[in-house]
Amino acid sequence: MSIVVAECLSKFYPVAVKEPGLKGTLLHFFRRKHRLVKAVQEVSFQINAGEVVGFLGANGAGKTTTLKMLTGLIHPSSGKVNVAGYVPFRREESFLQKITLVMGQKQQLIWDLPALDSLRINAAVYGISDKEFRYRVAELSELLALEGKLNQPVRKLSLGERMKAELLAALLHQPQVLFLDEPTLGLDVNAQVGVRDFLREYNRRYQATILLTSHYMADITALCERVIVIHQGQLVYDGSLEGLLERFAPYREVKVELAECLSEAQLQVYGELEALEGRSVRFLVQRDALTRSVARILAELEVLDLTVTEPPIEEVIGRIFRAGVVS
Repeated sequence: MSIVVAECLSKFYPVAVKEPGLKGTLLHFFRRKHRLVKAVQEVSFQINAGEVVGFLGANGAGKTTTLKMLTGLIHPSSGKVNVAGYVPFRREESFLQKITLVMGQKQQLIWDLPALDSLRINAAVYGISDKEFRYRVAELSELLALEGKLNQPVRKLSLGERMKAELLAALLHQPQVLFLDEPTLGLDVNAQVGVRDFLREYNRRYQATILLTSHYMADITALCERVIVIHQGQLVYDGSLEGLLERFAPYREVKVELAECLSEAQLQVYGELEALEGRSVRFLVQRDALTRSVARILAELEVLDLTVTEPPIEEVIGRIFRAGVVS
């Protein structure tokens, strides 16, 4: 059953245009002109209850704008959106009880107070009883490894601890749908792993639906079987991670360790030369030519080691953004 439905969702912004100089300033004041910025254009998708879906796109692609429409922070210019049976922009109390939005670059905890004080405010806002509050804080603190940290002022917490405390605050009311915008932004590797492990366990324990944006592809590959890719406001892919590779990366990466150094000119005949460092060579070879190319490399070159792998997912996503291929 679909818990998030977007149908031809669009958001356009009028932006004032000003010419330089005094004349431009006067014209801007008396006869202001505008151009229309198309932040999101007719994006449609559905997410089933309990799914964890990656939402990918370059900076300015329209990811955050889409999340804000899904959570009711902004009104769509056109199209329809339904989340957990509600129209988000009506901002009904019962709807707000079912969702949460976490933005890695924003914070809701009060900087100079212990995190626990901010959590008590959240509990009061959502009408959570003292008994239930203590139970939920204890449970989430254990999952997030925050025991003993919530009595400290927020400014005394490390960045990773602060992000975990922000997650705890956002999930205190046990929402059904989580919209997470760069939740691991700026965190070190260990903190990122901790947040991923928590989200995986939270999804398993509560069957929560998660729509996750991240520039860290490790977040996506660790948590999401399905990805939605948006480019310049338009949806360009909606499917599995494996399908993304099959569709947009019709080649394999062949890494070769040679017995002697060869020049680029000597190696280019064996495939698209991606990198050459001493005796280590990396080729990109079309899938349908892979067997033939590998056989030729082994027959004509003195090879110490050879491996064939999928290209890195980051590279595939980068190519999609550069090409802007619409499905």
